[in-house]
Amino acid sequence: MGGVLGLLLVALVALAVLFAQVRRLPAQQQQLESQLQSRIDQLARDLTTFQQGSIRMGEELTALRQQVKRLEDKQLKLEQSDPQAMPYSQAARLVGMGASIEDLTQSCGLSKAEAELFVKLHASRQS
Repeated sequence: MGGVLGLLLVALVALAVLFAQVRRLPAQQQQLESQLQSRIDQLARDLTTFQQGSIRMGEELTALRQQVKRLEDKQLKLEQSDPQAMPYSQAARLVGMGASIEDLTQSCGLSKAEAELFVKLHASRQS
């Protein structure tokens, strides 16, 4: 009879522990649901931030594409213009800023005679 009572006592203690755990389950479930909802809210905010960043990046990319297109058009126009005129227009601009004959030969690729001519022409225009 003592063994049965002991077994009964153990069963009652186990039942009491189990009952206490079952009573705590709703509170634990509520806490987990609250944590889950907080995480969902944070992920929603993060997603919104990433979407806004992606939109801004797309706008920047569009602006850069437009800028590259303008530069390509400008480069094409320069390539289609008379390549012989480029050093002369640059030389005329440099002479106007006071460049020497040596400066013109080095920066514009002109011969010494061409550079001298530019300097003389500019000097005659200032007179």
